[in-house]
Amino acid sequence: MNSLEQLRQAEQALLQIFSGIDAQVKQNLKRVLNAFRHHRVGAHHFAGVSGYGHDDLGRETLDKVFAQIMDAEAAVVRVQFVSGTHAIACALFGVLRPGDEMVAVAGPPYDTLEEVIGLRGQGQGSLMEFGIRYRQLELTEEGTVDWQALSQGVGDNTSLVLIQRSCGYSWRPSLSIGEIEKIVQLVKQQNPNTICFVDNCYGEFIETQEPTAVGADLMAGSLIKNPGGTIVNAGGYVAGRADLVEAAACRLTAPGIGSYGGATFDQNRLLFQGLFLAPQMVGEAMKGTHLTGYIFDKLGYPVNPAPLAKRRDVIQAIKLGSPEKLIAFCQAIQQNSPIGSYLDPVPDKIPGYESHVVMAGGTFIEGSTLEFSADGPLREPYVVYCQGGTHWTHVAIALEAAIKAVGAA
Repeated sequence: MNSLEQLRQAEQALLQIFSGIDAQVKQNLKRVLNAFRHHRVGAHHFAGVSGYGHDDLGRETLDKVFAQIMDAEAAVVRVQFVSGTHAIACALFGVLRPGDEMVAVAGPPYDTLEEVIGLRGQGQGSLMEFGIRYRQLELTEEGTVDWQALSQGVGDNTSLVLIQRSCGYSWRPSLSIGEIEKIVQLVKQQNPNTICFVDNCYGEFIETQEPTAVGADLMAGSLIKNPGGTIVNAGGYVAGRADLVEAAACRLTAPGIGSYGGATFDQNRLLFQGLFLAPQMVGEAMKGTHLTGYIFDKLGYPVNPAPLAKRRDVIQAIKLGSPEKLIAFCQAIQQNSPIGSYLDPVPDKIPGYESHVVMAGGTFIEGSTLEFSADGPLREPYVVYCQGGTHWTHVAIALEAAIKAVGAA
């Protein structure tokens, strides 16, 4: 059977799932529209200010709109956040103090957080260098949260628990909103004062609620992932309890300035429009992950999540088993990207990552992972992580080339 026929069969098998995703997109779009309507968003909110960014009506309104959509007390949405990692770091440095303990409750953190915490590197001002203690609760052999360990894992001195929603570069199921709610409940039973912080990257609009709607105190993410709708140029957000959000904003700017500063550089229209587009773009990406998982499962490769499993982020992992296949897969995706299709991805060192990484990223916004991309660290078992997709039909076209490039397992 050729790759085109394999894709046709996969598309037919997934029609019902695609229809369910469309229904969910409608629900998420309704909550976006309700927030826009409630805060009376108009064309006058697109104007930006310069300099310090004081009295930026558009930015202030966007913060309120975002907070309502996320069911949070407050939010700061800023182009000054360099990445999701930067937004997370601002949140952690904003609320933690020397002597505090942070506990990661879903296994090891994503590669780029290792240096923020202090697990790698030195002399750069990590949390551990500032006297913040760190421990992590390991996952079970099946890669799931160890609920027994968690029920006894929070102490009187645990100031914050880190909940990483997405699998990152780990071979584990990403967390559902229901599981995040259960984590929060178990943590609060042991210590009501412990801050439940969620790394929400890749997870926005995957379900019809966000972590802050089910008890999380604080969360952060990137605007060149889900909530930017593929058109926002840069930035990130922090949302949650108002005092904690302001503390994070004070790390981004300075104490005394907090959320009141930061010019938006005439980006307000894109920020609003990207948020409006986000539910649809996330839905298309989810369809793409189903298609990718279905095809490569049929080809005999281990995939995570399973082809028909409910999606919990916009990532589809495939265990390719060799560096040659990992590179060939990424090159096939790059050749079918709109930007830089003539380039061949090669493994290289990327700031924040421990291993060399090969990355196909022919996207309009550099590093945008809600646009279709694929990457993986050059280490065993040589897993490629496919992300995003502005429309699942583009994913299908790229997969046709990827199938030919790597063949069956």
